[in-house]
Parts: sequence; structure tokens; C-alpha cells
Amino acid sequence: MKVTDEQQCDTWYQALLNRAPQYTGVFFVGVKTTGVFCISVCRARKPKRENVEFYHDVKSALAAGFRPCKVCRPTENAHTAPSFIKEALELVRERPKMRVTDADLRLSNISPERVRRWFLQNHGLTFQAFQRMQRINTALQELKGGRSTTEVAFDNGYESLSGFGYTYKKITGSAPSILRQVIMIHRFTTPLGPMFVCASEQGVCLLEFTDRRMLETEFRDLQRLLKGPIIAGENDHTRQAVKEITEYFSGHRQQFTMALDLPGSEFQRKVWQGLSGIPFATTTFYQALAEDINQPLAIRAVAAANGANRVAIVIPCHRVIGKDGSMTGYGGGIARKTWLIEHEKNVADSVNSS
Repeated sequence: MKVTDEQQCDTWYQALLNRAPQYTGVFFVGVKTTGVFCISVCRARKPKRENVEFYHDVKSALAAGFRPCKVCRPTENAHTAPSFIKEALELVRERPKMRVTDADLRLSNISPERVRRWFLQNHGLTFQAFQRMQRINTALQELKGGRSTTEVAFDNGYESLSGFGYTYKKITGSAPSILRQVIMIHRFTTPLGPMFVCASEQGVCLLEFTDRRMLETEFRDLQRLLKGPIIAGENDHTRQAVKEITEYFSGHRQQFTMALDLPGSEFQRKVWQGLSGIPFATTTFYQALAEDINQPLAIRAVAAANGANRVAIVIPCHRVIGKDGSMTGYGGGIARKTWLIEHEKNVADSVNSS
């Protein structure tokens, strides 16, 4: 939303002039003379106070008609991990099977309190809980590879089988002897803000912007339908999704090849298949989509199935607009929907003119 508190805006304007890094992602400033919005550390020439507006989030700035600045790239850099988080994660990568303690962080001149706050804000869990999930994910893959529970437990830094079993069951919902499916969740950044990607062993089952409405409900439904818990981590499917979405935003990909795992009714899957058939850089409307899948009288049901899509962009529900050309609802926000349609048009025009 737009910020109207003048005192707050004056403070933020001074932060913009000073390129204050501690305000990165705290506010977004729209520049009326250029039509772009920036973050506090932008290196571009500073606008006059009367020519700027301040917003709390990317969606509000986009909805107000501003586009991301090409200098500071606010939708990407506002949500990338700060240096102290990158250093903490490097410690985890150096010793993936051992717990990085608060004392370890302090020895590296990293504040455990700052790390904890960042993880709670961006992942909804503490740094230690994040590490436990990562280690259990590693253990799960090793168990599926045929290693014994004893070998896996002690090799992953646990001092006892009971301690390993307790943690494993708490996170996955079952004992190590029962190789239950788990769903990996990974957060990454895009030009339109951060996204979550979830993937089972079969494929990507969720791809959403992190501020999507009712996201917690989607997580609960996904765990119920796939009969497995969601834990922080990566697998081949999440990595492939990040690669392909990055290529899409850079204008180098128009079709997706990632494997999908889409729990839903037969009718929903039929609608999602129809959505996937909408060509890049084109749009349609609900009635046309209903006719395409031989359900001409089920327009409302088609619209509901469209809204139930959990895999944004790849299953392109953003390409469905009103019959009169108006922008209809979109879980990621109308501003993002407009941006995606315009992005695809620009990419297609560029390809056709080359």
C-alpha cells in the first residue's frame, strides 16, 4: 500500500539519498518523472522529494503503474539474502551433516540473533529448524539409497538413534523405517518478487509468489493430497524449476519442460491441461477455454479450476482475461498479471523482428 505518513516518507527519502542498505526491502519508492520504482540502495540519479511516492511492497508499486528500475532491480535485490545470511549458509554447505551452532556463527562474526530474525521473516522458521530440515532431507535420500538407519544417523551428526528417530518423525511424520514421501520447498527470487517452489519426487506441485493470497491453505491442501509433509530443501525438480523460470523472465524460454505433480480432480486436471495449451504471448477467456476442453456449459467450473491452479506461469492462468479484454482476478495480483502478459508480448515481438 502507498505510505502517506509524511514524517515516515521524509525518513525514507533521506535513506534513499544516503543509499542506506539497512532499508533494502523496507520500502519501495516510485519516481513519478520516470515511472520506475527503486529500493534504498539504487545508484541512479536521485529524484526530488516532490516527485516520489513510497510503498510498503512490490505489488503496491506495480499496481500504481510503476515498473522495476533496471539499475537497482528492486524485485530481485530487495529479497536476496544479505551478506551475513550468505555467510551463514556457506557454513552449512561446508559441513552439511553437522549442526552450525550460535557459537559457530559468533566465531565467524555473524550475529545469531540477526540470522534467526531473517529466517523467521523470510522462511517462517528459525535457522536451527532450517538446518534440521536440511539434514533430514539428506538423511532421507541416503535411506532411500539403501543405507541403514544406524549409518545414516551417526553419519549425519546425531549422537543417538533415538535422537535421530525423534527428529526424523517430528519433521516427516513417520519413523525412519517408513520411507514416507516428503515435499521439498525452496524460495527464490524473480523480477516480480520472491516465489516458493514445492516438489515431490514426481515433479513440481506448487509454484507461487510468496505473498499469494491463501498460500497457507494451499500448503495444507498439498500435504493432505500428496500425503506428505513440506520441508525446506531442494531436489532435482526444484532446481529445474528455478532454472526454467529464470530463463522465462530473461526472455530465453517460452515453453517449459519441468516435470509436474498435480493432485486434483479429473475435471481440474482437464482444465489445467487446457490452460497449458494456450500459446505463449496470447490470451483467451473462460468461455473460449470451456469450449476448447469440450465443456461449453461449465464456464463457472472452469473459472474455479483456473483459480485452483497451484503452478503459476508454467500453467499459464495469467493468459485468461475477461471477454471484453479486461484483466480478471489473478492470485499473484492484477499488476503481476498485466506485467506477465506484456512481458510475453515483448519477447514474442523481439523474436519475430529478429
